[in-house]
Amino acid sequence: MIVNAGSGSVLAGETERSLRQRFIAYGVRANVHLAGTGGEIVECASEAAESGAEIIVAGGGDGTISAVAEYAAKAGKVLGVLPLGTLNNFSKDLGIPQSLDGAVRTISAGRVREIDLAVVNSRIFLNNSSIGLYPQMVRQRVKEQRLGRGKWNAAFWAWLRIFRISPFLKVCIRVGDREFERKLPFVFVGNNEYEMDLYNIGRRKRLDGGQLSVYFIHSGGRWGVTLLMLHTIFGRLRQWRDFEEVNTEELVINTRKRKLLVAFDGEVAVMETPLKYKILPKALKVIVPANE
Repeated sequence: MIVNAGSGSVLAGETERSLRQRFIAYGVRANVHLAGTGGEIVECASEAAESGAEIIVAGGGDGTISAVAEYAAKAGKVLGVLPLGTLNNFSKDLGIPQSLDGAVRTISAGRVREIDLAVVNSRIFLNNSSIGLYPQMVRQRVKEQRLGRGKWNAAFWAWLRIFRISPFLKVCIRVGDREFERKLPFVFVGNNEYEMDLYNIGRRKRLDGGQLSVYFIHSGGRWGVTLLMLHTIFGRLRQWRDFEEVNTEELVINTRKRKLLVAFDGEVAVMETPLKYKILPKALKVIVPANE
């Protein structure tokens, strides 16, 4: 079990010993590693992938789980999930209990399901990837946090700044024999289809549909982003004629820029263009609740 020691308040007061005891209570022996940095998480995941362990448990937010999942998938191991982050989107889509004890109980029961992974260039992601507004906002939020703002306060000020700067991109999106040339505030690529109504936005009904879902809008500028927010709030996004959704197994995004800031599962990195996206059907074995 690889746990991000910097994860949210759920982990407060927990030690390697107390986490082991939680599993022992369900008759399972676990080797627990508290990782203090992203580098330590990757190192532990690599070692676990080469070990004799059948299950690798990742404890943290979506970024931590995504990093460990890549090694688990390549080694043919089963992934267990302890949702210890702020949003925990992946674990919620799997139906995993959000309490620490509930997640431990689910992992101990050991019901395995195969789900899809997605990849952009050589980087695997579990949830989604995007270019444009969101990765710019994440980078700005980190700057705001370094100035002493709290996470949500920093996110608010980062959004205002990026919205004012308006970093829109000229891109060519190629899906099969179709091409979309647009000036866009963002392109969002989901690992399977995302819900778009107000009460379920950001959720996925299934993680094994074998499709990437690509979302973008035709309206450029700040007004287009404003309309996007309004249609989302009133649950009319899919009925909006300027909203485009494409389902595919592969796509390529090209731009005049040689390198682009790309977000995936809450993390941000600079990648060389073109960006090549692909779905990897049922590439990951993961533990889910018995009723899933």
